[in-house]
Amino acid sequence: MASTTADIHNGMCFRMDSHIWKIIEFLHVKPGKGPAFVRTKIKNLNNGKIVDHTFNSGVKMDVVRIETREYQFLFQDDQYNFMNTEDFEQITIPATMINAPKFLKEGMVCMVMFNAEDEAPMTCDLPTLVEYEITYTEPGLRGDTATNAMKKAMLDVNVEVRVPLFIEVGDKIRIDTSTGHYHERVKK
Repeated sequence: MASTTADIHNGMCFRMDSHIWKIIEFLHVKPGKGPAFVRTKIKNLNNGKIVDHTFNSGVKMDVVRIETREYQFLFQDDQYNFMNTEDFEQITIPATMINAPKFLKEGMVCMVMFNAEDEAPMTCDLPTLVEYEITYTEPGLRGDTATNAMKKAMLDVNVEVRVPLFIEVGDKIRIDTSTGHYHERVKK
């Protein structure tokens, strides 16, 4: 399906140079002198690279129709194995297609994006905020809250993150999987 740069929106997928790309950010620019153009940040869904690209205004784009489905993470061997939550079909996805593979937990429900033409998986997105338990961290100092001091902590998925000093072993915290940073402590 052909479209033009006037139809660009975040999340739109299109084919360019035999690869499928996803629009992450865009900005329509109309300078005082010269033709209009569209500045974009696009992600190559084949290899995960993010690049800046400028399109002239009115350029035709080959839009790719995509579908998003919920899949549950089962286990990891040489690739990551997922199961459709509706029909129990299982698929494998390489780590390059997953936005934060180190934060995957067994049973986690993720959104898998498929190319509707050939039913091939293109990306796998974890939920933005996910809860983890702290399995190891150094003890914090009482009353040291005047600064935004952070310390290292180990999560139950064997990933090290930086957390505030008041976090202790056994606490549950939320991590932003898009950045890998501490978000908040879960209230008990």
